[in-house]
Amino acid sequence: MKITLLLIVFVVFGLTTCNATPVETPADVAAPPEDAACTSSGLCSKVLTAGTGDVHPDAWDEVTVHYSGWTTDGKMFDSSVSRGTPASFPLNRVIPGWTEGLQLMVVGEKRRFWIPENLAYQGRPGAPSGMLVFDVELISFED
Repeated sequence: MKITLLLIVFVVFGLTTCNATPVETPADVAAPPEDAACTSSGLCSKVLTAGTGDVHPDAWDEVTVHYSGWTTDGKMFDSSVSRGTPASFPLNRVIPGWTEGLQLMVVGEKRRFWIPENLAYQGRPGAPSGMLVFDVELISFED
């Protein structure tokens, strides 16, 4: 019984870690570079990979993305990429910086966002604080 349970734990853990993709911390997490575009709200972004088409999601669309997020000291706090599974959610149910930023994107685009705290978690206990940096790839969206 113990060996079977141990084998199950090993197989499940092994499969989980085998699918994990390591994600390197970008060199520019401390502050947006000079070539980043900034909106009037304070959201800054830079296109890392161009997408296709010219249709952008709206704030109420369901989006599917791959993402990784860091604090400005380079600590990753979340990543769908390292989990190996994209995330899907209504765009109006995430932090304001994501709602605003993803509406700038098209399918296939990968962008780096520098999101000020007032557009992120706003000091909510248990959440990362300060400016946050996200690499986001827009996989798809629908109404």
